[in-house]
Order: sequence, then structure tokens, then C-alpha cells
Amino acid sequence: MANSEIQKTEDEISKLIQKLETLRRDSTPELVKNYSFTDLNGQVSLSDLFGSKKVLFAIHNMGQGCRYCTLWADGLNSFLPHLEDQFAVVLLSKDSPEVQRQIANSRAWRFQMASHGGQDYIREQSVKPGELNMPGIVCYIKKEGQIYKKNFANFGPGDLFCTQWHILSLAGIGTEEWTPQFNYWKAPVKLDDGGQNIK
Repeated sequence: MANSEIQKTEDEISKLIQKLETLRRDSTPELVKNYSFTDLNGQVSLSDLFGSKKVLFAIHNMGQGCRYCTLWADGLNSFLPHLEDQFAVVLLSKDSPEVQRQIANSRAWRFQMASHGGQDYIREQSVKPGELNMPGIVCYIKKEGQIYKKNFANFGPGDLFCTQWHILSLAGIGTEEWTPQFNYWKAPVKLDDGGQNIK
């Protein structure tokens, strides 16, 4: 009986996702301005971030201090080549370009990255109105030299953008029972190399 109820609920969720996809496909794009960002090479515009592509996915990341945002970025990074085959992708945060590159290198992220520095872009393009540093993703399209916001969604425990939560739910573990960490390695009590200078 329990498995039957689970299957029924999964079928309902699948139908709702199909409805959501239709609503997103049919949504009316909203004209936005050509915002300015900073990367390791200096100033870069929203238009520049498209490169030669017509669609840009902008990942809103809270920055180096958020373990949850790091989890989402780790997951998205894993299928970045599939997205970049057809679309442009950028990870945006308030961190400086130097800090962005440092954390990207430490986690083998391959994202194009730029800093909004907490300025106009994130205030006006937040995925949740009134929230200045809400994580999420925005889809922009470029048409005839103009940039339009097509769709957006915020990130949060249990959402459709991070598979971790759905895997954990199979074990009966909820979003309040597990917290992502920056690093899972712990030094053993005794090290064969003597254990000096552990960081």
C-alpha cells in the first residue's frame, strides 16, 4: 500500500513538472538592461557573457560562505559541458573575481564566472523579489541586440535542481536532517607520515 501511494505521488509530481515546463515555454520574455560585472579581465557586460550563444543561464550563487550554494554548483558543474554545447553559462556571486577563482580552483569548477559585487544586477534581477542574495538561476535570451529574461527559479533544499535531496529522501532523510559541508575528509587519529603540518 505504501509503495502504491509513493508511485501515485511520483506520477502526480511528473504531471505537475510537465505543466511547469509548458508554462515556462509559453512565458513572455521581459526586456532587461545590459548590466555590468567584473571578472579577472576587468569589466564585462551581460551581453558579453552570452559569447556566441543566444541563450544564457546565469547561476546566482551566494558566494564562498554558503555550503548549500557550493553543493548546487558542484552538481551543476558536473553536467556543464552538456549545457555549454548549446548555451552560455555563468556563475555570478558577490565575491571578488579573485575569490571566485580561488574557490573554483579548489573545487575544479569550470564555470565562466563574474562578480556582481552586490550592485544593481542582483538588486534588480534577484530570483526572489526583496532578497538581495537569494541563490537560483535565470535564463536570458538575446534577440536583435536586446536581452530578455525568459524564466527564473530560486534554489533551496528539496528543489528540482539538486538531486542530493531526492536521493536522501529514499533513505527517509529530510532536508532538516542533513547539511552539506565544504570538505568531507577528516584526518585519521594516526598518520603514517607522522602527521606534521596538517591543514
